[in-house]
Amino acid sequence: MRVFNCDHCGHLVFFDSVRCLHCGSALAFLPDALAMAALAPAPRDGPLLWRRMGEHGGAMYRMCHNHSAYQACNFAVPASDAVALCASCRQTRVLPDLSQPAHLGRWQQIEAAKRQLFYTLARLGLEPVPGRCGPVFEFLADLPGDPAILTGHHGGTITLNVAEADDGERARRRIALGEPYRTLIGHLRHESGHFYWDQLVRDGDRSAPFRSLFGDERQDYAAALQAHYAKGHDLGDWSAQHVSAYATAHPWEDWAETWAHYLHMIDLLETAASYQASVTVPAPRAALRHHVTDPFASPRPAFQDMVRQWVPLTLLLNSLNRSLGQSDAYPFALSSGAMAKLRFVHDLVQA
Repeated sequence: MRVFNCDHCGHLVFFDSVRCLHCGSALAFLPDALAMAALAPAPRDGPLLWRRMGEHGGAMYRMCHNHSAYQACNFAVPASDAVALCASCRQTRVLPDLSQPAHLGRWQQIEAAKRQLFYTLARLGLEPVPGRCGPVFEFLADLPGDPAILTGHHGGTITLNVAEADDGERARRRIALGEPYRTLIGHLRHESGHFYWDQLVRDGDRSAPFRSLFGDERQDYAAALQAHYAKGHDLGDWSAQHVSAYATAHPWEDWAETWAHYLHMIDLLETAASYQASVTVPAPRAALRHHVTDPFASPRPAFQDMVRQWVPLTLLLNSLNRSLGQSDAYPFALSSGAMAKLRFVHDLVQA
């Protein structure tokens, strides 16, 4: 995720900013332009309408309904759009009971993570796609006496238990499942991988090369998951071919975990590049210096160049975290087998 500048005063702002702390301008992200904009009210053109500051006769916008009603969104909607919700919020079809304060706060956090996912997918050219909708989301809460809500994907719908937005509950589940990493954005990236497997592999007629790398997805999914959890922590040397232990459960999960890691890579590289970051890795004889390239630069950097920048960047990130007494932000070490799968994802997306 890149950082932005207020286009009124030039001050540094962020993707989730709603106001410039330097000049006080109202800010909104414009999904149609993939840009952060300083907006000024345009009451002469209509109630609750805004346009970019300094523009006369340009495009007009209104704030997403979830911004006005819940302070839960900073995306704007083109004034010509009949839908009150922004391009990201309208993908959420089912919500928990927002009259409960805990549900409201958790939903706000989930929507923030979903907007980050929306941005990355849109930058990759995957969403929105003319003539094809992106995934649909249902955010649900456990109810007494009902079966527990399971996070997952089915038929284009991504379901997320809002309890995942509670830091304590998410940490409890991470420890219980022996996971090194569990975040909201990680969940959404993983589940979006299942959606895009349908789009890019199944419907893109790429099943044969997929199976040569990930295995045959036609094996019984429920039985594979049951066998995976029955093994507990005894999963053998999974790291030689997989990005995570959970990726060994089934080829679909291997793909989704690899897809999520690819989005991690894209997002982190873009952030570092927006700060014009360079990383020098100390060495006894000759230190190696790596300048981070924007993954969306033209021409796009090659996959191997991205990997060469990714490895020292995550080393620096984890070292900084350890200096502050925190756990590694990226607790993974990717093998050549896992890298081959990441390259497969990269080549599909670029195509």
